[in-house]
Amino acid sequence: MSTEPDASHPAHPAHPDHHFRFHLPHLHLGSAFGDDWLALKAEAFARFFGTPIFLCAQTFVVAAWITLNAMGVVKFDLYPFILLNLAFSLQSAYAAPLILLAQTRQADRDKAHAVADAQHREALAAAAAQRQILAAEQTAQLLVLVEQNTRLTELAKQLSHRIEALTVELHGKLCRGPEAG
Repeated sequence: MSTEPDASHPAHPAHPDHHFRFHLPHLHLGSAFGDDWLALKAEAFARFFGTPIFLCAQTFVVAAWITLNAMGVVKFDLYPFILLNLAFSLQSAYAAPLILLAQTRQADRDKAHAVADAQHREALAAAAAQRQILAAEQTAQLLVLVEQNTRLTELAKQLSHRIEALTVELHGKLCRGPEAG
């Protein structure tokens, strides 16, 4: 028994009724940095810059740096903390391009998904229009069938009256007997 998903099942991405089928052409829009280990780490790092964990950790490191140097516990960066300033410059030099690249790639992904969503909406609108056309055709066919049924009912009524008249006439002739005829 095969463990591969059945492509004929509606939940399978290759199935024509799958709701992500319009997104499949845009799956190549991966990471801005490629798909190798370093690229994935670089994008993860770029995304990490705006998190509360990063901001709290950086605040703690800067506060500890300033406190330890100002109190004289360590003396590798005394006031005015030039090494700390250089560290911030280095961080900015790497963080800004990483963040901009991640934002640019995310904008590309968002645009591709918006296009796919628009295609999906257009497909839904076309399907709805097709259903309306089919419903109108079926309604017209039903009207024709109802008219035919009405004519057949009227014809059956006329034939029933004619049969009744012939039956009465035949009954009258048969009941009068051979001598009346």
